[in-house]
Amino acid sequence: MSDKIYNVLFLCTGNTARSILAESILRKLGSGKFAAFSAGSQPKGVVNPYALATLDAYGFPIDGLRSKSWEEFSPPDAPKMDFIFTVCDSAAGETCPVWPGHPLTTHWGIEDPAAVNGSDVEKQRAFTAAFQHLKNRIELFCALPLHALDTCALAARLREIGDLDGATQPSNRME
Repeated sequence: MSDKIYNVLFLCTGNTARSILAESILRKLGSGKFAAFSAGSQPKGVVNPYALATLDAYGFPIDGLRSKSWEEFSPPDAPKMDFIFTVCDSAAGETCPVWPGHPLTTHWGIEDPAAVNGSDVEKQRAFTAAFQHLKNRIELFCALPLHALDTCALAARLREIGDLDGATQPSNRME
């Protein structure tokens, strides 16, 4: 068994909701095996309060979560990523920076809960759905025998996870 801690970056355009949810979920579920990060290509600078409320309601950490640019992960002294997941379709279509170390990347698209217009109940329902879809994927990711899979097999498993219930489009966009 490997003692390696894998660095995982979740990307979204605004880094206010889905990528924040994913960062917190992996922080808790992958503790000791993964270091979780999130960022945006055009960060809004604020975390959506429904994201924080959802995480808090399910007992997931909210301390230290903030909306930030993916540029924070480009300097030479930044953590080197092992995995990068885009969780919004617009981020998957953007030209990403060149990531040192050639991390495995794939798309795990989830509908944007922050785009829901309606009552507070409807908005919270959307955040809960996004949370559940991400949690399901992250649980499967955490259970993968990373040390036993070659790069091709691992990439295929990551795509399969990205295509699970709630996917907005096939996950093969970022290969």
